Amino acid sequence: MATQTKKLIEVALPLAAINAAAAREKSIRHGHPSTLHLWWARRPLAAARAVIFAQMVDDPSAWPDLFPTEDAQEAERQRLFRIIEELVKWENTTNETVLDAARAEIRQSWQRTCQANADHPRAAELFDPERLPANGGDVPDDLDARLVVLAPDCPHTKDGGSPAEAAAKAILETRGNAPRLYRNTLAFLAPDRTRLQDLDEAARRFLAWNSILADDETLGLTAHQKRQVEQQIASADAAAAARLPETYHWLLVPSQGQPTEPMRWEALRLTGNDALAVRAAKKLRSDGSYLVSYSPTLLKMELDRVPLWRGNHVSVKQLVEDYARYLYLPRLKDPASLLHAMSEGVGLLTWAQEGFGYADDFDPAAGRYKGLRGGTSVTLGDPYSAALLVKSDIAAMQLDAERAVLVPVGTGVPASPGETGSSGGAARSPSTPVAPQEVMPTRFHATATLDATRIGRDAGRIAEEIVAHLSSLIGAEVTVTLDIAALVPDGVPGNVVRVVRENCAALRIIPDFEDR
Repeated sequence: MATQTKKLIEVALPLAAINAAAAREKSIRHGHPSTLHLWWARRPLAAARAVIFAQMVDDPSAWPDLFPTEDAQEAERQRLFRIIEELVKWENTTNETVLDAARAEIRQSWQRTCQANADHPRAAELFDPERLPANGGDVPDDLDARLVVLAPDCPHTKDGGSPAEAAAKAILETRGNAPRLYRNTLAFLAPDRTRLQDLDEAARRFLAWNSILADDETLGLTAHQKRQVEQQIASADAAAAARLPETYHWLLVPSQGQPTEPMRWEALRLTGNDALAVRAAKKLRSDGSYLVSYSPTLLKMELDRVPLWRGNHVSVKQLVEDYARYLYLPRLKDPASLLHAMSEGVGLLTWAQEGFGYADDFDPAAGRYKGLRGGTSVTLGDPYSAALLVKSDIAAMQLDAERAVLVPVGTGVPASPGETGSSGGAARSPSTPVAPQEVMPTRFHATATLDATRIGRDAGRIAEEIVAHLSSLIGAEVTVTLDIAALVPDGVPGNVVRVVRENCAALRIIPDFEDR
């Protein structure tokens, strides 16, 4: 037996808005079907549209996993009412924006119905939504970043509230009947509604010529005619391939500035000549919405800002899941990027100020961390590890206490239990090695060659990953010098010389042009 879901019409309707639109529709004298004949049945189309929509759309109470409280259900119900209030207006009879919003809601309810009846013995026949992707259940819910390509019947417009946003929202929130866990891994590629017709025409032309070639024997095509058909197929295929990236140029990215702010959609327009997936990746990276590498400094900042600590520590597994779940955190390519940042943060020489400690486990009874270390190399490769990142001040406090037990202050040698010197201090034990004193460097110098076409990128990385660490040290004096050398075999034109000299003067740089 099929699983039934409660529809909106079974619970409530915005009757006042429907009645008002129906009453007004009876007085319309131009363009209404009732003007075709005097005895035409005057059943207002406003009521028909409202009833059909409410019969096909699920009531929020049918999905308690998505809307667990009565307040949440009522808020969603009011949102559906607002769609009906626009749908019943006679002026919106041919308004594609309003119709697309209604179609998106119907499509979403149908997808949920198909998913709920996936185990039906005739599911393939009766509950096949025929969509790409069919529903959120087709999109894996894992830790890796993914680009979801929406179906052609989910176009995007600049007006907001497009079918693409509705479909993307449904996929982002659920996977089948269950809520989606890892929402911060998805971005969506959607077609443009104004360009969709051109792509549809090209695809139909390609399919039509292919059907002619498939029936060549029935049609009795000659060899010459077959060659003409093949040429038309190639031409139609090239046209469809060219229109595909022109149509699919909207990138929808879910984002959230702060944990307390609502989620919003950012619509980014793709450009370039690369494949669609490559264009999308480049656009996300340039916009800062997709990171293929991550620095320990940024990780430490997010740990303290949100905060992501669970008390004085957080497990590796929990932190990996946090970055995949929450939209207010940076979107990373995969867990390996985050694991690398964790490893670097533990291994920093300045880990106590800019990093964090690392421990194998925590002993609640003793109130101490097991296998605690900081400022040492650690390799992390398992995103499901139960190991812990520890707040740097807490880790430093325990490590200092452990060193104080090993080497009492003023002796420089390890203590042997039960043995004391004449002065009450610990006597040297020949079986215990003396802890070596750390020698810290006092100067740093490095030279780097930057890509002349990407100076901003390279200089920014150097500033973030090197200069920032050195500048944060108390008493540090950091000087950054930029050397520019250009060799132009054919000589520098006079206008370029003049512009460079003027810009150097404005930037207080002393230029030096040399002859051959």
